[in-house]
Amino acid sequence: MARRAGSADLPLHNGRVPAWLGQRMTKLGALIAEAIVHHYGRDEFLRRLAHPFWFQSFGAVMGMDWHSSGITTSVIGALKRGLPPLSAELGLHVCGGRGSHSRKTPEELAAIGERVGLDGAALARASRLVAKVDSAAVQDGFDLYLHGFIVADDGKWVVIQQGMNGDTRYARRYHWLSEDLRSFVEAPHAAIEGRNQGNIVNLTDARAAASRQGQLDLLRDLGPDRIAGEVAALRGTPATAAPPDAPFLPHLVMPAHHDVRPKDVMIRRLHGALAAAADSAPADFAELLLVPGVGARTVESLAMVAEVVHGAPCRFADPARFSLSHGGKDRHPYPVATKVYDQTIAVLKAAVDRAKLGNDEKLDAIRRLDEQTRRLERTAGGPTLPQFIEGERQRSHAYGGRSVFGWEQPPADGKNAERKQR
Repeated sequence: MARRAGSADLPLHNGRVPAWLGQRMTKLGALIAEAIVHHYGRDEFLRRLAHPFWFQSFGAVMGMDWHSSGITTSVIGALKRGLPPLSAELGLHVCGGRGSHSRKTPEELAAIGERVGLDGAALARASRLVAKVDSAAVQDGFDLYLHGFIVADDGKWVVIQQGMNGDTRYARRYHWLSEDLRSFVEAPHAAIEGRNQGNIVNLTDARAAASRQGQLDLLRDLGPDRIAGEVAALRGTPATAAPPDAPFLPHLVMPAHHDVRPKDVMIRRLHGALAAAADSAPADFAELLLVPGVGARTVESLAMVAEVVHGAPCRFADPARFSLSHGGKDRHPYPVATKVYDQTIAVLKAAVDRAKLGNDEKLDAIRRLDEQTRRLERTAGGPTLPQFIEGERQRSHAYGGRSVFGWEQPPADGKNAERKQR
C-alpha cells in the first residue's frame, strides 16, 4: 500500500560530497537509523524518510548544505553505504540512486526479494509505477533523475525521487510511503505542492477519473490518428482552473540563499539546545556516557541529533537549525566541526552498542537530553543567530573546522578570512 507523503522544492547545486564528509555521513546516518528503529520500530523509520521536512533536517544534521538539492543524493548514498552491514539486524535495504544507479533499481529489488523471500517482481513494478506517476501522470515541469527505493524485510517501502527544472534552477523531491495504497493512479499523494510555475497536468487527482477513462475510451474508439486530429483542433483552448475547493497540501520550499538567516531558524529551539547542553555538560553527561573528551559543544550537537531521533513532525519546520549541529561542507553556516562530529558519532555508537546488549541507559540519556531541550526552550535565552554563527566561526579551527575550501585556520585579527577554493 502506498501514498505520496510529501514533496520539497530545493535549489539545484552542483559538486560532490568530499570523502571526509561522506564517511562521517555514512556512520552517523546508520547510527540514527539504528536509534530510531530501537526506540520506535522499523515502520517509524520508514515514515520519517517519507517526511520531507524530517528528511531535510536529517541531511542538514549530517553536514550537507542545509537547503540544497544535494541533500537527497547524499542522504540516500549514505544510507546505501551504511545500512548493508546492518541489513540482517534492521531488515532494511536501499536500492537505486542517481542517474544510472536509478535504472538498476528493479534488478536490485529482484536480488533482495530472492534473498529475503519477497516478491521482487512486484516491488520492481511498484518502483516503475511510482516513477511513471511522478514523470508522466503528474507533469509539473521537473524531469526525474534520481530514484531511491528503501524496502523492509516485510515488504513495506519508501521511495524518494527527485526531478530538476533547468529553467528555474530548482529541484523537486517526491516522497512515497507504502501505507494506505488504494490506487497508484488515483490520489496516491498525501501531499504534492511547490512553487507556482503555471498550469500543470495532474491525472492522479480524484477529479481526473473521468479524464483517465475518457483517454482510454478515445484510444479504443478513435485510434491515435483521430486523437491527433482532435488535439490539433483544440489547440489554444485555455486550461481550466482548479475548482475553489481544491485541498491545501503541505510542502517544503527551501530558499536559494546559502547563508543561514534568522528567519530560517526558530531561535527559541536553538536556545533550548544550548541551555540543555550547558545544564548537562561537561562533567555529568560525559561521565554518564563514559566517552572521554565530551564537552558542552558536543552535547549541543547531540541535542540536535536527539531531536532528529525523537522529535515530532512539527519540530522540523526549520531544517536550517539542524545545520547548526555540525556545520556545512560549503562553510554555511560555518565549516563542518569534524572533531565535534567524531565525538557525536562516538557517543551515539557507544549508546547504540550498549542498547543492543540490553542496556538502554546511554541511549535513554540522549532521549532525556531531547526532553530537556524542549522543556528549557520555553524560558531559555541566548545569543542572536548571527552572534552564534560568528562565535562558531571564530572557534572553528579549534573544532577541526573543514569545508570544501580546506581546513580552517586560526582567526586573524578576530575574523576568519575567506579563502579561495582549491
